Amino acid sequence: MKSELLLTTVVGSYPQPDWLVNRENLKNRLPPRVRAREIWRVEERFLEAAQDDATLLAIRDMELAGIDIITDGEIRRESYSNRFATALDGFDIDNPGVALNRTGHPNPVPRVVGPVRRSRPIQVRDVEFARRNTDRRLKITLPGPFTIAQQAQNDYYPDDQSLAMDIAAAVNAEIRDLRAAGADVVQLDEPYLQARPEKAKAYALAAINRALEGVEGDTALHTCFGYAHIVKKRLSGYSFLTELNDCLARQLSIEAAQPNLDLSILAKIASKTIVLGVLNLDDMAVETPEIVAARIRSALKFVPPDRLIVAPDCGMKYLPREVAFRKLKALVAGAGIVRGELRPTATGGRLGGGR
Repeated sequence: MKSELLLTTVVGSYPQPDWLVNRENLKNRLPPRVRAREIWRVEERFLEAAQDDATLLAIRDMELAGIDIITDGEIRRESYSNRFATALDGFDIDNPGVALNRTGHPNPVPRVVGPVRRSRPIQVRDVEFARRNTDRRLKITLPGPFTIAQQAQNDYYPDDQSLAMDIAAAVNAEIRDLRAAGADVVQLDEPYLQARPEKAKAYALAAINRALEGVEGDTALHTCFGYAHIVKKRLSGYSFLTELNDCLARQLSIEAAQPNLDLSILAKIASKTIVLGVLNLDDMAVETPEIVAARIRSALKFVPPDRLIVAPDCGMKYLPREVAFRKLKALVAGAGIVRGELRPTATGGRLGGGR
């Protein structure tokens, strides 16, 4: 039986095929906050079936690469956030507003014109489809309440915190249904924690914890510096990270390879399992297993192996599919090298980890 140490996963996305989306359109624009139907190459009446086929390709690639905890590749999404956010009541997506994205550029966003509510399941079919087609552990991702609130023009609520708390209630209802549909891990994507740290300090934890309230099983929270394809100027450390010790998520997913993160920060997040990015997605060169292993060993100086899961940095959707697959193979091989080094000690402990 395979060791449970140093499991491998992906953050969420995987490259969508060229026959499904216009990848040049996708790469030459900001991630859409409202709907962007123009990126799809397939007629609306055939789109769901085409997305199903492409999702199967993503699942099989992850399985063939040897990934332990897979996703559906987020194949059905125009961006990580808009599929869920634009399906909520209270958002006007036909008459969008404007908000600045994390690079400071204006971007069309949904306008909040009434109470935000979830009137129906949004991603349950995504989980059900993936669950029928894999026996691997399955993770599903959805945008977190703080980030959704930052990606909207608030024309209804007295303040953004009130908006975020109602979004959190909607997210909570969705998470419960996703768990019931067969998701082993549910992940909230909260990149704007890093982009808007002062606002995050004011109310992000309250919103995140409301979204995860009463949820059983494994939950994760992902935060990052933005897609490598888009955000080139990156800080070397997070502005809002150790605060996440107090969130209800069991796992904390962060990128570390591209920003060359000082991994000593991991010692200050002792309450969480760390999902660590060890593949640099700003570099088309495929890491060798030895490079991946070295990055994992660096993390093990600060977090024990039973609290470490390894992953790419985020934004795999922007890579060529061949590059993405080869990077995942290297990820699995590198984790295998280090796993083999974690031999049992005479007292039943393991070498190579530390706090």
